[in-house]
Amino acid sequence: MIDFVYKSSYDVSDLRQIVKLLRGEGGCPWDREQTHESIRREFLEEAYEVAEAIDEGSSEHLREELGDVLLQVVFHADIEEDAGRFDLNGVADGVCKKLIARHPHVFGDVSVTDSAQVLQNWDQIKRVEKHRDTLAADLDSVAKSLPALWRAEKIQKKAIKAGALENGTQAALESAGTALESAGRALTEGDGEARALGDLLFACVRLTRLRKLDPEALLNAASDRFVADAAERGL
Repeated sequence: MIDFVYKSSYDVSDLRQIVKLLRGEGGCPWDREQTHESIRREFLEEAYEVAEAIDEGSSEHLREELGDVLLQVVFHADIEEDAGRFDLNGVADGVCKKLIARHPHVFGDVSVTDSAQVLQNWDQIKRVEKHRDTLAADLDSVAKSLPALWRAEKIQKKAIKAGALENGTQAALESAGTALESAGRALTEGDGEARALGDLLFACVRLTRLRKLDPEALLNAASDRFVADAAERGL
């Protein structure tokens, strides 16, 4: 029997203890077997379930799903603690220092006039911290694990801020038109269609960004319409 005190209410320190018990000697065989890699997908799935709870507007559902994400954070930190590299306090220390450094208008003597200037300062501080001296390095820093549409959107935003991509409706429409023509030729000729279709998707993301629309949400809505249409037709 494990040494554990049952309570009517638990806090974060209790969660850390429970994870240690699950992963320790005499704990749960499954939990003891897990690695960062084996539960990587679960972390992503939990994050998406948080997003779903936000979309539902349910505080109770959000509380539950945030707990599942918190469990993932504590679990990964415990793996690292066992390996002697860092622990949950180290995670908190890092993010606290990051927040202090990137909010000089709160913790320092920098003045800002609006949130746009806050974001500009944040990006500049981040580039210095990460030693991103070139645009290519900044673009490459966008996480490749992001959904492809979101990644394309973030890359485009960075390119526009650096003046490497024209920020205008006409230019975006021309780019989409050119990409569509190229895709048509590639499909007809049977050569380079994968690259051409990828360029077309990238151009479509450029149009959605100009209208301040979420490309992932738009594609999901189109999928929902397709499913609803199939249901209406009795398919």
